[in-house]
Amino acid sequence: MLKTEGIVLKEMRYRDTSKILNIYTKKYGKINVMARGAYRPRSQIIANTQPFSYNEYQLYRGKNFFYLNQADILDSFYSIREKMERVVYGQYMLELIDKSMGEEQENEKIFMLLIKGLKVLGSLDRHFLKFIIAYELKFISFLGYKPYLDKCVICGNTDKKNMKFSITEGGIICSNCFLTDYFSIYIDTDIYEAIQSLLYTPLEKIGDINISEANLNKLHEIMVDYILYNIDRKKFNTLNFIKSFE
Repeated sequence: MLKTEGIVLKEMRYRDTSKILNIYTKKYGKINVMARGAYRPRSQIIANTQPFSYNEYQLYRGKNFFYLNQADILDSFYSIREKMERVVYGQYMLELIDKSMGEEQENEKIFMLLIKGLKVLGSLDRHFLKFIIAYELKFISFLGYKPYLDKCVICGNTDKKNMKFSITEGGIICSNCFLTDYFSIYIDTDIYEAIQSLLYTPLEKIGDINISEANLNKLHEIMVDYILYNIDRKKFNTLNFIKSFE
């Protein structure tokens, strides 16, 4: 019998009364869990098996799945479901985990960031795009690909008056190194300072940072491309919904 905290990322119906859950756990990373009887009319685990549900699970390992023995809810994050923007951005946060983490790849920092992020998201009424960019920056840093921002990632030049962001090199590059990456993206000092602020400011305090809408949109495009490049994926499905809000 195994015991761990976990958050439901996805659910899939299995036969008439059961579910297969994709759960990101604190101790065992991302795992697939069979929840028998979850669709029965009077099931006691309905709330424990929905996306966003944060529980303490008792599981046992089978041949193809973990099996759910017991679940005690720690936070349903019900407030996320009260506003469409929260749902859409929350689904993107869950998809980030699903697309980035391998099976049973434990990362406690990522797990705690997800918990913190969902708690902050549940109280947001605005600044959603700013919030998600700050979350993306922290997420990719905890994944091991923190953007290199102190100086040119190629030559070490500290001049930040004329710089670009290189997806492939993983940080800023100076004008002397532009030819190294023809696809690098020009960023001005405002965007550079925005990256620094969003990376190091706690999620609950990002509302205090002033960033123009144009810079937010450009920065979000950079971060999405940077994450996709480093996790070797082509797209995030939930971004289509996010773009409709933007």
